[in-house]
Amino acid sequence: MNARPIRTLRQGLATFLLLAAPVAAQSPANPTAPAAANAPASLPLSRKQAEALALKTNPQITIGRLRMLEAAQFAREQRSALLPSAYLSLTGVGASDHARIAAGGLNNPIIYPRIATGSTVSQLLTDFGRTTNLVSSAKASLKAEEESSAATTAQIVMAVDQAFYNALETRALLAVARQTVEARQLLVDKVSALAHAKLKSDLDLSFAKVDLARAKLLELETRSNADASLATLSAILGYPDQQNFDLVEAQREPEEPEADATPLILAAMRQRPEILSLEDQVEAARKFGQAEHDLSKPTVSALGTVGVAPVRNENLPNWYGAVGVNLNVPLFNGFLYNARAKTADLETEVAKQKLLDARNNIARDVRTSWLDSRRAFERLSLTKQLGEQAELGLRLAEARYNLGLGSIVELGQAALQKTEADIAATDALYRYRLTRLVLAYTMGEPR
Repeated sequence: MNARPIRTLRQGLATFLLLAAPVAAQSPANPTAPAAANAPASLPLSRKQAEALALKTNPQITIGRLRMLEAAQFAREQRSALLPSAYLSLTGVGASDHARIAAGGLNNPIIYPRIATGSTVSQLLTDFGRTTNLVSSAKASLKAEEESSAATTAQIVMAVDQAFYNALETRALLAVARQTVEARQLLVDKVSALAHAKLKSDLDLSFAKVDLARAKLLELETRSNADASLATLSAILGYPDQQNFDLVEAQREPEEPEADATPLILAAMRQRPEILSLEDQVEAARKFGQAEHDLSKPTVSALGTVGVAPVRNENLPNWYGAVGVNLNVPLFNGFLYNARAKTADLETEVAKQKLLDARNNIARDVRTSWLDSRRAFERLSLTKQLGEQAELGLRLAEARYNLGLGSIVELGQAALQKTEADIAATDALYRYRLTRLVLAYTMGEPR
């Protein structure tokens, strides 16, 4: 006679436990949830701050700047040939009376004892364009180095952005895994209570514990991935040890990608620093080739000198001066100039082919990035629908299990599908944001 009240009490306890388990435990975790109270102090870091820090500490940036300075000095070196050169001289000679040079040179054979000082100025009058072409070539090389430095900066910024978003994604996935563990633990506690009340079998409890173990394995894996992504980001930013960054994410709605890739490709051809650098290299090679062809042209230069001789032969005046013009016409040097000109022409052709190849590759990269961006945007809506259906399936499976119409296997499968949907939605969001960054990089958009 006492069996019915005991059974009624068990059923009431079971109903209470079933209703106390919230289905919302399987909802997507907030990737920006605060860390535990006992976690070490973290450093707030936004994407822009990470980019600025990397540009300050990365040695490749310094190398690019040094190469720009080197190219600027080379341009000054080439331009110096267009300016006059001057130097001072001090000469003292002691010689025997009536000395003459008998051998060793075709110059004034008379040597007088003297002490004299003076200055000499020389100026290139014209070499028919060779020096100006060399200066133009050096300036084009300087512009190429500037664009190469900009390309290096863009590559470093892209690497930082990739590491930053990978860290954000792994952090969000870790939050999903922790939420999954909490939900599985709650289910295990509930089924354990029901099993002790003899309302559920030990087999249900075993299945629930297996799902909990799987969730813990998922959490362990995602925690390892999150630590690895933070270590990668720390290394890119120049830290020798892993930093516990609190990544700050700018929240904004995803924008639909462009409908056509052709304008993006045209913009990349105008903006991409690699293209601009190669164009400058072609111009530098072309100007240098013209300068090499100008080697066979005459060179006209002027020379002037003036000075005083306080100690001298008494038959000589106390000052001296002279002005002269020299014309140098190359006749034959073993075809050296011809070979140098042809070599320069071949180098120019090589530079043109490199430019053509780079344009083809960048056009391909822009189109591929654009396709990836559109695919990632479409995946956002699909994963959203998947999450909604998985949420509904989990609610229905839990209701069926609470009413005794479904099995623990069915409930576990629905919970697994909800977890997979949350992971897919998180991955889709950050993959889309990363594809937008890659597309901006391939287009060479100014940052």
